[in-house]
Amino acid sequence: MVFEHDVRLSDGRTVRVYDTGAAESDALTVVWFHGSPQTGALLDPLLEAASARRIRLLSYARPGYRGSTRVPGRDVASAAIDVEGFADALGLGGFAVMGASGGGPHALACAALLPGRVPAAATFATLAPFDAGIDWFGGMASDGAALRAAVEGPDARTAFEETAEFDPLSFNDRDYATLAGSWTSLGADVGIASGDGPEGLITDDLAFVQPWGFEIADIAAPVLLAQGGDDRVVPATHAEWLVGTMADAELWLRPRDGHISILEAAPVAFDWLLAHAR
Repeated sequence: MVFEHDVRLSDGRTVRVYDTGAAESDALTVVWFHGSPQTGALLDPLLEAASARRIRLLSYARPGYRGSTRVPGRDVASAAIDVEGFADALGLGGFAVMGASGGGPHALACAALLPGRVPAAATFATLAPFDAGIDWFGGMASDGAALRAAVEGPDARTAFEETAEFDPLSFNDRDYATLAGSWTSLGADVGIASGDGPEGLITDDLAFVQPWGFEIADIAAPVLLAQGGDDRVVPATHAEWLVGTMADAELWLRPRDGHISILEAAPVAFDWLLAHAR
């Protein structure tokens, strides 16, 4: 069972939180950070893997996504404020974090800015900061057109979205097989989020190409980076930079996986968090 909470934060905003509910007192709690665009709802493969491991799993809709107050101009670091706010409201103490794609940077923000509460983090196909000094767009399908528009500012990114079309070369065969198989709920959720409008996605993209509000090198907690070697949305160079910048990080590079099929590693990533977050 998943409980849905509309949590009112101290500044008056609302954040929609999804929660499998309190488990045994010694169970690990993990906060999941959704990709762009998604609603924030907990998806079936995550629920199944967490339940099998007695993990309490939560997620939330970032500002601008379904149920959460929009915050134009938010940065990546603001995720730590939102998560700390709903964690306090729900009586949570410490919790590990896990994020995929657009959720990855926000999970890392919590690892950096909530060091007393986040003992470990895991990400899948996460971006590096825009100022990392790498060929940031290199290897992206469509040459990273949406993110390039974001660099030009809110008006350009909004205008781009009016005519944007999905590039089928963004995903490889494994990605499409995963979407047709165990992660069908992901495709359905993306459809719902897209139907709500582009506000959340645009705000995410703008945040990714601006200063994030924290330094990756300041993350002291152990971090797992799961990355597909054939990811055409977030190329492996991003994960390689991240693992070389953090003090205690390891990279699981799966050469044949793409942007979606890397999510098949989620159950093992939960095991990794169980081993490192105690």
